[in-house]
Amino acid sequence: MTTVTEELETKVEAAKVASRDLAHLSTDIKNRALLNVAAGLHARESDILLANEEDYREARASGLSESLLDRLRLTSERLAALAADVRNVAELPDPIGESFDDRVMPNGLRIGRRRVPLGLIAAVYESRPNVTIDISSLCLKSGNAVVLRGGKESFHSNKALAGIVRRAVAEAGAPEEAVQFVESTDREMVDRMLKMRDSIDLMIPRGGAGLIRFVRENATMPVLAGGVGVCHTYLDSSADLKMAREIVYNAKVRRPSVCNALDTVLVHRGIAEQALPDVARRLAEAGVELRCDPAALAILRQAGIDGVKEAVEDDWGMEFLDLIAAVKVVDSLDDAVGHIERYGSGHSEAIVTGDDQSANRFMDRVDAAAVYVNASTQFTDGGEFGLGAEVGISTQKFHARGPMGLREMTSYKWTVFGDGQVRP
Repeated sequence: MTTVTEELETKVEAAKVASRDLAHLSTDIKNRALLNVAAGLHARESDILLANEEDYREARASGLSESLLDRLRLTSERLAALAADVRNVAELPDPIGESFDDRVMPNGLRIGRRRVPLGLIAAVYESRPNVTIDISSLCLKSGNAVVLRGGKESFHSNKALAGIVRRAVAEAGAPEEAVQFVESTDREMVDRMLKMRDSIDLMIPRGGAGLIRFVRENATMPVLAGGVGVCHTYLDSSADLKMAREIVYNAKVRRPSVCNALDTVLVHRGIAEQALPDVARRLAEAGVELRCDPAALAILRQAGIDGVKEAVEDDWGMEFLDLIAAVKVVDSLDDAVGHIERYGSGHSEAIVTGDDQSANRFMDRVDAAAVYVNASTQFTDGGEFGLGAEVGISTQKFHARGPMGLREMTSYKWTVFGDGQVRP
């Protein structure tokens, strides 16, 4: 009888072997595999949705949070968007083999760099079956093999999606073994994967803070991880009030369960009495609960806004992933930046302002993966940034930051061409 450890080791070894062939596949074959994936998502939609419904029903019965249930849910519209993302990846330039930084040295050596795949990537993720498609697609196009280990709450969905990818790859003439799905949801799988540094070149965790912290602390190979997305929107003294209202509403309400959703609204004291009631009424339409500092609380109660409460210290720096937002009145742009420095997570931060100097100062001073002027933080997304899709959003600074697409899934080799040079 095959043990769970034997399953993992067999699949990792098969993927490692396949990665060597995948690294040298033509762009045409890789693109054909991707277009097959997109077609498979359409052709097998009913099977995928049935599998997802089984996961969703079991997850709801187990008490999974509403934010994770939202990430788990697949619909016809979400599958269509996934397929569109896969086709977008197929249309992007193939980074593999790209030469750059070419130069000729005084001794005649022609030195440059050539982009190459990382090798074998492993992904450990929770609740979000779209990751199965996103990571597989980007790995295929960038010439990397991938081992997928999803959570038990999305098992049936992930299995159905991984099956589609593997068939699509084989039908295109690419090595099917380059995409592996680990069926066991035993926690032992993750522990063992984190020790396989001789086979796995990069580990990508996608999930809650607990999973990401566990992987970072225990992995023996490099980890490419996002962090908690605590996102602020600061309404400057020169902000257009209508623009501010709509940006805040979109950043909070469009999809409150995603990591780029707004968590805290910071409002300049000079416009707080005008801006806050208008913003609060708009948010109230969607049932957003506001947790306010004393100044904001007084303004909103004076304006007759219901459903507001006093914030506690833990509300600052909280990723709510729900229809909840913290609100604070600040005295200046520098105060807003200081608050973000203390409580932000380096994900996505925004300013709404009509002043170029303020915009530039905010852009320069705020340290985050994505910094916005007069736009919603919900745009922090690989597809929206023109990457086709993403393997995640990194809040690290090395080696990737923000949405991670094809280029972030590559390394490079130095290439040196000579005609007999020897070093004196």
